[in-house]
Amino acid sequence: MSAAIARVTATPAALELIAALRGRHGPLMFFQSGGCCDGSTPMCYQAGEFNISDTDVFLGELDGAPFYMGCEQFAYWEHTQLIIDVVAGNGGMFSLDNGTGKRFLTRSRLFSDEEVSLLKRQA
Repeated sequence: MSAAIARVTATPAALELIAALRGRHGPLMFFQSGGCCDGSTPMCYQAGEFNISDTDVFLGELDGAPFYMGCEQFAYWEHTQLIIDVVAGNGGMFSLDNGTGKRFLTRSRLFSDEEVSLLKRQA
């Protein structure tokens, strides 16, 4: 296996919603919520509208939108690929998908041993 392994990916439905939100709001960013007000959900913001700290982990981009997660949550999820999807419903109250009738949802899968090895070499 020689291709880079993505820590976060998006389904076609998620990419479609990202494009619609970008058309409405401009450049976007994501942060994987770890609980609190909106549960554990991917939160979509206008780029720069959520303060990223030195302890947050950059997982990759979804159609050009950077995706972050807190370091403590990353320690739990580091062996898992996040797959951002869309389902019917209301989004998180602070997320740009709120009010669209759709919401982002995180699905996941465990990386294989070979993928984990490759991820270590990518770091």
